[in-house]
Amino acid sequence: MQLHLFQTDIRWEHPEENRHWLSTRIEQLKPAAGDLVILPEMYATGFSMNVQETAEEAGREQPNADFLLHTAHNTGCCIIGGVATKSKTRVYNEAIAAFPDGHESRYRKHQPFTAGGESEVFTAGDHLLLFDWQQWCVGLTICYDLRFPELYRSLALGGAELLVNIANWPRRRISHWVTLLKARAIENQCYVAGVNRVGEDPENHYPGRSVVVDPHGKIIADAGDKAGVASVEIDIENIRAWRREFPALDDVRHEATHPVTRER
Repeated sequence: MQLHLFQTDIRWEHPEENRHWLSTRIEQLKPAAGDLVILPEMYATGFSMNVQETAEEAGREQPNADFLLHTAHNTGCCIIGGVATKSKTRVYNEAIAAFPDGHESRYRKHQPFTAGGESEVFTAGDHLLLFDWQQWCVGLTICYDLRFPELYRSLALGGAELLVNIANWPRRRISHWVTLLKARAIENQCYVAGVNRVGEDPENHYPGRSVVVDPHGKIIADAGDKAGVASVEIDIENIRAWRREFPALDDVRHEATHPVTRER
């Protein structure tokens, strides 16, 4: 399967401009049907807590979520991107996986970033999510989730072969980003795709480094520090052969795992 990591310079709270930029780049890329296209956390607005303006509510116009579904339909790809959403009195930081047939799977960020005030605005999700695409079982996570290895272990034990993290991860902690992505890949014998943004918002500078890591911790794609796309082919047999050769996951003790929902 081909992965396409869209590392964007998100224009702060300007969703129409951000969607237009992505639409143009995706059209230029011409991904093949069946590919997986991944956008950053809150891809259309940046990591904004101005949720009265940026969050989309069920039953009302949802242009950022609709863009993902429209793009999936037009390309025949699965499209993953982050969106802020409202549900009654609560707001969630979500990752949406949109499919060509109009179906979508939504994951709510399990670990809002307390030190940055996110937990005062966004409600934590209460379950993890896996979905099937092509031959792959894919697990979704968002930014700060990366620091909690028990989430990833639960996804791996649930069947994940590819773990995706979409982020707005700041420059001052970028060494942690790369190290943790490698660790999550090695310990769970999975491919890991981490998609970050570049540029800046009112609070932070973002250095990119969107990467794909193989199950041995080797970086096989790296978008660097500029806006653009990193594409790479991943091979499911690499995962399955390594797990047969070195079946470490069979020795995991399950006491600390989390419930996981698997869709499709």
